[in-house]
Amino acid sequence: MADPLTREPRIVIVGSGFAGYHAARALARLVHGAAQVSLVSSTDYFLYLPLLPEVATAILDPRRVTVPLAATLPGVSCVLSEVSGVDVEQRRIAMRTPEGRAVEFGYDRLVIAVGSVNRLLPIPGVPRIAHGFRGIPEALYLRDHVTRQIELAELAEDPTERAARCTFVVVGAGYTGTELAAQGPLFTAALVRARPALHDQPIRWLLLDTASRVLPGLDPRLGRTADQVLRRRGVEIGVRTSITEATDDAVRLTNGQLVPTRSLIWCVGVRPDPLVDDIGLPTRQGRLVVDEYLTVPGHPELFACGDAAAVPDPARPGELAAMTAQHAQRQGRLAARNVAATLGRGTRAPYRHRDLGFAVDLGGTQAAANPVGIPLSGPLAKVVSRGYHLAAIPANRLRIAIDWALDAVLPRQCVQLGLVRSGAVPLDSAAPELPITPASHGTS
Repeated sequence: MADPLTREPRIVIVGSGFAGYHAARALARLVHGAAQVSLVSSTDYFLYLPLLPEVATAILDPRRVTVPLAATLPGVSCVLSEVSGVDVEQRRIAMRTPEGRAVEFGYDRLVIAVGSVNRLLPIPGVPRIAHGFRGIPEALYLRDHVTRQIELAELAEDPTERAARCTFVVVGAGYTGTELAAQGPLFTAALVRARPALHDQPIRWLLLDTASRVLPGLDPRLGRTADQVLRRRGVEIGVRTSITEATDDAVRLTNGQLVPTRSLIWCVGVRPDPLVDDIGLPTRQGRLVVDEYLTVPGHPELFACGDAAAVPDPARPGELAAMTAQHAQRQGRLAARNVAATLGRGTRAPYRHRDLGFAVDLGGTQAAANPVGIPLSGPLAKVVSRGYHLAAIPANRLRIAIDWALDAVLPRQCVQLGLVRSGAVPLDSAAPELPITPASHGTS
């Protein structure tokens, strides 16, 4: 494989999440004609993660939330490879192509934006039984899995087995877990509607968190709205509650209750990509230490942003910026500005941000939002939420709007395709954006 970086200086961005994608987009404009910009990613798309629950519940086609890199990043060389190592002294990165071939090339400026993976806890059975929710493969698996459980429940003669297959446990009442638990009952209701044998069968959704409320990291008003919507849909909310053990057919809660289930969905949070530790530079809370300019101390050519970086939060002295899409996007753009400044294009700036609010889509006509601090709920919040997503996603807006319109007037397409099986999406995967296949282990 020829080195795709043919012009000096060489700027390489590792990762195509919110931070990496927006860094590449801004750099292509800022250094146009003065440097070669390359984006190295294990996928050829940017995933718009906030809409992933709608993929898992058959509202959106998975292609709607994937933004093609080559088509939307003019002036950027997109390299489809997985980075396996970074040599900061020699300024070289090691990569592995999708076919397993090892490749290396150098850089003059490097932006680490590798994002995050599922956070694990030392709970017996969880790594084997649970599944996370960080990528398209996991969303497709979950959609098939929920559909399959309802189909198998219809055939089950044992009432205990039927109840277990109709019970879904979500651990983690943060942004992702709450949206998934809110969308889930609507999805299973659509599945049951076509199955008369299950019309009298209770469908249980449980949302658990060790915090004292739903959405603990957001405005309490958003949490109260979400809590009310979830309870109206029959979701059983367990605050200050988690699990102590998971088996093939049940989970045991911290309050001692045993819940028969075949579905454990893990949304307890994220941790930085393992590549951060492999770089060998100082970290804080597992994230690469950077200054307010997103530069790694002692390495003026090295920048980090997004979930991979321990970015100081100026609004909370002594604290780090939260690992959210909003922070990652802003940091990616700032990293681009500061990289360009090292090449004589503009001036660098420290990281600053202003909280513009959050929007939590709760399915149906329900949502919770607080744009610029104004609390909203119900249909008006839904309009704000969907408007925000359409404005924020770089492409596919019309297709997404059409899918939403069709979902409002047509039944959902509730089928399982079997494209992603359980073993392809282990919870402890270092690359949740890629399914585990025989080729992933070097075999054909």
